[in-house]
Amino acid sequence: MTSLDPLDPVGTGPGRRPVDVGALGDIDAEAEAIEAADALRPGALGPGAPDAEAIDIDIGAEGGPAPGGRGMYIAMVSEHASPLAVLGGVDAGGQNVHVARLASALADRGHRVTVYTRRDARDLPDRVLLRPGVEVHHVPAGPPEPIPKDELLPYMADFGRWMAREWRGRAPDLVHAHFWMSGVASLRATRAARLPFLHTYHALGTVKRRHQKQADTSPPERVALEREVGLGCDRVIATCHDEVFELGRMRIPADKVGVVPCGVDTEVFCPEGPAAERDGRHRYRLIQLGRLVPRKGAAVSITALTRLPDTELLVVGGPPADRLHEDPEVRRLREIARLAGVADRVRFTGGVAPQDVAPLLRSADVVLCPADYEPFGIVPLEAMACGRPVVASAVGGQLDTVADPITGRLVPPRDPDALARAVGELLADPAQRTACGAAGRRRVLSRYGWARVAAATEKEYAAVLAARPAVTGVA
Repeated sequence: MTSLDPLDPVGTGPGRRPVDVGALGDIDAEAEAIEAADALRPGALGPGAPDAEAIDIDIGAEGGPAPGGRGMYIAMVSEHASPLAVLGGVDAGGQNVHVARLASALADRGHRVTVYTRRDARDLPDRVLLRPGVEVHHVPAGPPEPIPKDELLPYMADFGRWMAREWRGRAPDLVHAHFWMSGVASLRATRAARLPFLHTYHALGTVKRRHQKQADTSPPERVALEREVGLGCDRVIATCHDEVFELGRMRIPADKVGVVPCGVDTEVFCPEGPAAERDGRHRYRLIQLGRLVPRKGAAVSITALTRLPDTELLVVGGPPADRLHEDPEVRRLREIARLAGVADRVRFTGGVAPQDVAPLLRSADVVLCPADYEPFGIVPLEAMACGRPVVASAVGGQLDTVADPITGRLVPPRDPDALARAVGELLADPAQRTACGAAGRRRVLSRYGWARVAAATEKEYAAVLAARPAVTGVA
């Protein structure tokens, strides 16, 4: 394989407009115009998908408490993804962040939120105050110990029954479930209590099965149960256009689907602030952040590193640093790095505390998100919010979040050559990196702040409540 010198600019590839760094103008306006044209193009969402105008896509406006002067009592169900979890574990990732931040942003708007998650340790208290207005309830469903999420389905009936009993005393105004097994439990509980029920999948079994094939460890019932949840809930809140297309293939009616993206904390993730130290041994730093599972594409990043001299790669996530040697995926990736001759330029940090994520991202020249598939992907937003360019695979939610070539680059999945070319182009041009980083920050501020996402979610809640008879809530 030919070596790629990051100081030697590479071609932009067919169909890609080079960015004129000296004449960027209003980058967000340009991005919006491009996306509007794409959205209105017939078939933009894929064959058989509903037209763009048939889908409720409204990311709302920031600020202000809930209309009407009375906050709602909202039950959020997140069976395996606790908002209290440390990031980077096999089953701890974007959903944990999403649930925690959305609940907090809704509380900022005057609502009261209870998050129901499975008790996975004996010493956990029954209830934990996450912040004023947001409480986490640990539901006894299955043994109180860590269990891989793909093995939790047998306990969802107990989870649902427990919530139904809980809500007999004081019912929420509505239930918003996150992930398909939460939907299974919530469908049972809301039917018993006759409560409004909204659902966010975060990931779809049909997509996982298509990409992972025999390696998919999901229960065989997953796809059928996901469809049952989609048909049985009052509304599905999808997080990106690609998901809308997949839901259409599952025969979920388009008029039941609204689109509200995931968000990012733009005060925590910002260009200003401390950056993680660099030892100076390498001119460039790349960072890949997220769960250490094969589909996240760390092997692609490691292979691409062979074409990127004088560049180090930090792989952030997984078990604690002192237990990395026990992790089978870490061992696999280290062997790939050894065989590729780049082991001395690849460093695994292990799982990190939430407060360490932004400084790590600020220390990067480019952030890599090369997943085989990505239902949404919060890391690109976090990197863009920190003013860093992103090179991501052109899959799932990343097709919505990363505007190529304005905020970074989109490349085919599982293609280390394409990843190396895109990264090399950015490393070779500091002005381009700066422009992409600034554009990414503006894009996040205009679209993906949690206040905006919460307002749009609240609008979905209000529409469901308006379409149903009044239910008992908090006074």
